[in-house]
Amino acid sequence: MATVIPQLRLGAKLGSGHFGEVFLGHDSVHGEVAVKVIARNVGESDGAWLARRAGLLAEARNLSKASHDNVVQVYSIHELPDGSSVRFCMAYCPGGSLQSAFDAGPTALLRVRKVATEVAIGLEALHARDMLHRDIKPGNILLNRSGVAQLGDFGLVTDDLILGYGSQAGYSDHIAYEVWHGRGTSRKTDIWALGMTLYRLLHGKTWYELAPSPVDLVKHGGFSDSLRWLPHVPKSWRRVIRKMLNDDSDLRYQSASQVLNALSGLPTPAWATQVTPGRVSWEQTMGDRRRIVEWTEHSARKHEWKAWSEPVGKLGRKMSLAGSTGVVSKSQLLRELDAFFEG
Repeated sequence: MATVIPQLRLGAKLGSGHFGEVFLGHDSVHGEVAVKVIARNVGESDGAWLARRAGLLAEARNLSKASHDNVVQVYSIHELPDGSSVRFCMAYCPGGSLQSAFDAGPTALLRVRKVATEVAIGLEALHARDMLHRDIKPGNILLNRSGVAQLGDFGLVTDDLILGYGSQAGYSDHIAYEVWHGRGTSRKTDIWALGMTLYRLLHGKTWYELAPSPVDLVKHGGFSDSLRWLPHVPKSWRRVIRKMLNDDSDLRYQSASQVLNALSGLPTPAWATQVTPGRVSWEQTMGDRRRIVEWTEHSARKHEWKAWSEPVGKLGRKMSLAGSTGVVSKSQLLRELDAFFEG
């Protein structure tokens, strides 16, 4: 049978990152595709580039095995004639990455559970093929035309460069405790990174960045116990994510299938959450009424909250549900909000 070599046309630039630039493309076999061009770095020595290029081309053999609904399909990898760049041609995901969802604010529990389930299924498929991702984060989870989450950019990070890459590419927060201490990556470091990704999606950028930087905490141990949770996140979710982020890799989930089992039983109360400096609000529609909760921070030590319900789309009575008795401490407010959402 004759081999078909697709003709590729490059279109608009979609974005750029640590590993290169991404363009929209069209080839004669797959139609619309995404094309990532990884070039030699300025000042990179001949030896370093040759070794990196050889690794990228060798990875093509692994990528050809990674055909799965929850993994971005890579069609081909080619060395370009200039000798200074490598081109990846892969499936185009028009839904973009989950980085935009993280930037926008907390993601609803139901959507996070769906994404987490799909990513864990893809991760299980990679691990079954003796492949590690090493770079799980919101920006590397892409949505295809049907809104299904797929893992992208796998196989580009190696143990030799993970710490340096992390500090340069904003990935340091996703590097597991044992990697900081020289013990290398494993399936369980992928699970750690997925746990960190879920925590970020549940809380959004504004809340996440109000806390101390994880890169300053993880390597010293006990990070999972320091996490600050939005009160609407159920205790069961917190237990699952803390287990994924345990310093002791033997106490984490040992496989992606175990993560899937844990995710399957998590509740998904439908709160829409907004976080802005000094204010957090929640909204939930139940039948013909809407429940609203507001937390106002007057200062570091002065907080108050209130909850009420009101009719949806028509005039009617506004009903108080609960709230603080005036201004209270943050610890008291969090206890009261936790109890309200658990109820």
